[in-house]
Amino acid sequence: MKALITGITGQDGSYLAELLLSKGYEVFGMVRRSSTESYDRINHLMDKISLKQADLLDQLSIIEVIQEVKPVEVYNLAAQSFVPTSWNQPVLTGEFTALGVTRMLEAIRLVDPKIKYYQASSSEMFGKVLESPQKETTPFYPRSPYGVAKAYGHFITVNYRESYNLFACSGILFNHESPRRGKEFVTRKISDSVARIKLGKLDKLMLGNLEARRDWGFAGDYVEAMYLMLQQPKASDFVIGTGESHSVREFLEIAFGYVGLDYKKYVSIDKRLLRPAEVESLVADNTKARKTLGWKPKVSFDALVKMMVDSDLKLQQKA
Repeated sequence: MKALITGITGQDGSYLAELLLSKGYEVFGMVRRSSTESYDRINHLMDKISLKQADLLDQLSIIEVIQEVKPVEVYNLAAQSFVPTSWNQPVLTGEFTALGVTRMLEAIRLVDPKIKYYQASSSEMFGKVLESPQKETTPFYPRSPYGVAKAYGHFITVNYRESYNLFACSGILFNHESPRRGKEFVTRKISDSVARIKLGKLDKLMLGNLEARRDWGFAGDYVEAMYLMLQQPKASDFVIGTGESHSVREFLEIAFGYVGLDYKKYVSIDKRLLRPAEVESLVADNTKARKTLGWKPKVSFDALVKMMVDSDLKLQQKA
């Protein structure tokens, strides 16, 4: 069993690679040529996986990688995935996060239509939610160029499934975090700052909207859902989340409280960090995933926050 993962150097890609290796897969990662290579999240896997150079902006390179690897499954996790950046670079976000999906699907259609394909969709597609909780049939109302691009990627996956009979499915994943999350994301920004403040390396944390509510889970749990989707007899789309909603303020309370600090003494609001169009609240209805995939989250919100703080404390102590 060969699997090709785009975005293997990211949070989800690294956890998915670990999972597939544990199941006996031969794992290949598609990586972009870069002058500064960052393989921190997969350094411990480098002798177990194979990396292939290609780019979501370059159709021919994708075709050549799929021809060479001959994967049974393709997991497309690569994207410009940081929401604030999508306002600064909306065209680039569209090229990677939207049209990049079409290039992947076209390559599969041309090289081997029997390949099973997983598309990383996002709860950001729901945006200004039209019902709560959100399920597979909830209409999309994206509130950022990233959310719009993800909606395109989602629907083009549906289109190729229905037009060419590809086994192509999307996981509509709600926010999922871990110690491997990038520091630009609010959850890791908080856990990293808590560690620095506790150790006397930082005295203030600047944030935007503390009342924004999200359904936060552990990335290690969510990659299992990706795998399970491609093991089904029929391709289908699934909402993946915990079914619980928490605010940024709650995340702060747990993270700072865990190290014996009061967040109110250290956190300040920077209006420049507010989104032009905010997504106020997201929460998943994961009924379909529970019933069809037999999937459910294992790590609680409280445990996730503490896991991230523990990891960043260790990193800061080493530094």
